[in-house]
Amino acid sequence: MPATSTQLSTFIPGQRWISDAEIELGLGTILQCDRRSVTLLFNHNGETRTYSTSTAPLTRVVFSEGDQVTHQDGWTMRVTATEAIDGLLIYLGSSNEGEPLELMETQLAHQVQFQGPRERLLTGQIDRNNEFMLRALSRQAQTRLAKDPLRGLRGPRVGLIPHQLYIAHEVGRRLAPRVLLADEVGLGKTIEAGLILHQQLVTGRARRALILVPGSLCHQWLVELLRRFGLPVTLVDADRAQATGAPFADATIALASINWLTQDEAAMQQALAEDWDLLIVDEAHHLRWSPHSASPEYERVRQLAEPTPGLLLLTATPEQSGEAGFFAQLQLLDPARYPSLEGFLAEEEGYRSCATAIARLEAQEPLKAEDLTALQERLSGDSLALLDLLDNPHTSDEQRDSARQQLTEQLLDRYGTGRVLFRNRRASVPGFPERKVFPVALDCPAVYKEVLNEYDEPHKQMMASALTGQDWPYAGLYPERLYAIQKREEGDWWNFDPRVDWLLEKLSELNNEKILLICAHADTALDLVDALRRRAGILAAVFHEDMPLIERDRAAAWFADDEDGAPLLICSEIGSEGRNFQFAHHLILFDLPAHPDLLEQRIGRLDRIGQTETVKIHLPYLTDTPQEPWLAWCGEEGLDQFSHPRPVGATLWQQYQEELHNLLEGILDADDFLPEVKATRQAAEIELEAGRHRLLELASHRPEVSAELVEQLADDEMDKELRNYLEVALDVYRIQNEDLDANTWYLKPGQESDTAIFSDVHFDMEEGSSGTFLRDKALARDDLHFLTWEHPLTRNCLEAATSTVQGNVTVALLKNPALPAGTLLIEVFFCLETAQQAGLDINRYLPPQSLRLLLDGQGNNLSNKVKFKGLSRQLVRMKKGLAREVVKLRKEQLRELLDKAENLAEEELPSMLEIAQQDMRDLLDPEIARLTALQKNNPAVRNAEVEQLVEERKQLDLALNAASLRLDALRVIVAGGQE
Repeated sequence: MPATSTQLSTFIPGQRWISDAEIELGLGTILQCDRRSVTLLFNHNGETRTYSTSTAPLTRVVFSEGDQVTHQDGWTMRVTATEAIDGLLIYLGSSNEGEPLELMETQLAHQVQFQGPRERLLTGQIDRNNEFMLRALSRQAQTRLAKDPLRGLRGPRVGLIPHQLYIAHEVGRRLAPRVLLADEVGLGKTIEAGLILHQQLVTGRARRALILVPGSLCHQWLVELLRRFGLPVTLVDADRAQATGAPFADATIALASINWLTQDEAAMQQALAEDWDLLIVDEAHHLRWSPHSASPEYERVRQLAEPTPGLLLLTATPEQSGEAGFFAQLQLLDPARYPSLEGFLAEEEGYRSCATAIARLEAQEPLKAEDLTALQERLSGDSLALLDLLDNPHTSDEQRDSARQQLTEQLLDRYGTGRVLFRNRRASVPGFPERKVFPVALDCPAVYKEVLNEYDEPHKQMMASALTGQDWPYAGLYPERLYAIQKREEGDWWNFDPRVDWLLEKLSELNNEKILLICAHADTALDLVDALRRRAGILAAVFHEDMPLIERDRAAAWFADDEDGAPLLICSEIGSEGRNFQFAHHLILFDLPAHPDLLEQRIGRLDRIGQTETVKIHLPYLTDTPQEPWLAWCGEEGLDQFSHPRPVGATLWQQYQEELHNLLEGILDADDFLPEVKATRQAAEIELEAGRHRLLELASHRPEVSAELVEQLADDEMDKELRNYLEVALDVYRIQNEDLDANTWYLKPGQESDTAIFSDVHFDMEEGSSGTFLRDKALARDDLHFLTWEHPLTRNCLEAATSTVQGNVTVALLKNPALPAGTLLIEVFFCLETAQQAGLDINRYLPPQSLRLLLDGQGNNLSNKVKFKGLSRQLVRMKKGLAREVVKLRKEQLRELLDKAENLAEEELPSMLEIAQQDMRDLLDPEIARLTALQKNNPAVRNAEVEQLVEERKQLDLALNAASLRLDALRVIVAGGQE
């Protein structure tokens, strides 16, 4: 179907033309024409268009021999010849049964659409060369990314922390993972869960996820998933339920409070009605269970976990509620594997004997008789041969080392809870800083004492709790809020509060240092900002939960800026959640939170892996107020939270509620109470330490594996390809791109920009946003996007460039003096294509683009000699009018070359499928064999897991056998000779 010119003499009523500007209108019929204008009727939707004859964007539709045409009544025929009568065409051909047919041009079906590259080329539908470039680069990138073994790990804004990467890589690549993430406080369980979720979504193993967390952590999770992983999270709560009626229905990732689902039966039923692929539950130790009863929260999670294939439970203290509570969490993961508490306890005892043997193997110590007995009961085949090798006096040291390593790996893999439970400890993870606390006692102003004394009756205390959001007597920890509520005559509280005077002196003392200040309430944070400005002319950044997300980003970015940034950031309690301020070394606690976990969260903003200095905690407090005994409870005399995280802190806080109330009320003396707290804490920590499983810790992190992961993720070779790709994409979609430095871009859409590529991207559409290719810079600057192949913007560009016809045809001019002018080349790209099946990661084995051919005018394939990028650098744009003339003049040659390309592609198909089959088997067969072997020794490997892998291999075999090649894009290249 070649294009023709739009000269006046060519326009004849009844002819069929298409509009280059509105291809979707289908075939148009010329109604009338004169010297100035031509009018067409587009029967598909009944619309008419009138164009100037001199500039009409029209292309005549002419079918040629071999084309299939459709009559307006629906029947089709293959064209064998064409005749013309009075400027109108008659197509001659035959039906599938060989019956001779003819079809008048005026009787062609109106709905004809030109989507394929071949049809679009021969009807003159030619795209810009940069659109073709983007499509080709996108296909190449999709192919490369689909086979990337670290797919899903490259994109998140996270540090390359070995133990986190190991867990994410081990769990994230499983089908329907069901595990308990139990790393100690500060080791990054939320990041591990986010990495696993991200991998599951990117690889297609999961499509929808439900995340349940305590209400106080909803915002933290929302921020973490959005900022670090770029995931489109929907916060589902009572307000959304009331507004939509079906709050979970359209959520890809739903985030909800477990407390809300526990209290709201209708919401629970709505959550159960949805199909989830992955359920994530934070703070799982709050799911109380005993052999006689279960908490409502536990029952809710059990109901949701049963029909959901994947389950991640998160807790820093898996054994906080004893062996029974630990067993209950494992039973949620796999009820069939852990049917009874008694059986679990007996099994655990056997695991400890394995752990002892592994410890001796690691230490290169001789195995004792009891070790050998324990191992012989659990080993077979090759494993027993390794054991004999260790006992053989003729074995070399190198052979012994290898045997120890293999035995250790097999035991870790096949025994214990290692496949379902991961737990790393701070003591074994390097990179944590020291902590030093500097408490400062300050005299309490008389007006505060008067205010506190007024709340001596229950009804007044209830009022104070309602107004401050803190239960009594914890509301007494914040006298400035109680004072502000009363609006007394003394004026603003910050004019007489000695903590403000102390703060001004401390800021002067710590000149040029970055300082993070955290207080419990947003109002206190705002008042402090106002006080510093008015009393000392100090400008501080502020960060609290009532600010829009973009405003918080800007405040954090201002604080993070080394050169012109704010030296002080004042945060409220919730406003500090989910943020990384490890570049600062001074933390001012203007007050203390009412819960141990919140205090650890505050300190955790600075006390993180990667902190380069000791964390200095400055703590002004008012004597003769509840702040004084509360500091003692938090400090060395009680929980000792300022020196180290205390995983038993929340348990003791719950255990001593009555005593703590009396302590804050002044009824109980700290000296009489806190020694007991300290002794109880130490005993609980000793019990936790004694109960830890060496076997479990060894299975939770294998340094040799994580070291390789870190090295591969730190390689920036893929980033170089990304920059080139994004430059082309931003040009095609008309997005302004400005270099802020060698590794940072500023992006800003304009009026002509295609803003669809910013879907699900946290992006300021009016002011623009910036992004960096450097991981370290992205970690330090939350306001910068971390630009990777897995960033939502890149994913959207890849999808947009390959999901429409845009860019599948172009004509370019080759500036190469070595080739005679007029030399013709045609470059074609084919995709392997098969029917997609839910849950089947077909693209990993059938990449979207697999074959490129470059044919010269005689049909010789030059693709191995002339590479895509090298050729593209020699090409320049050809004007569309000239390009159409080239196609018109060379139509028969182009048809022959396209036929030749399709024949060559078909010849390549068997070998391509064979490679894809082998790649698939190389990935799946070893894992199936491994899990089958493990299952004989370790019931933790579920039947469903093995069966699902076998079924996936079967379905992939079927899909590969039915695969075909589809012409995806083509580029006609004409040599221009010497300039």
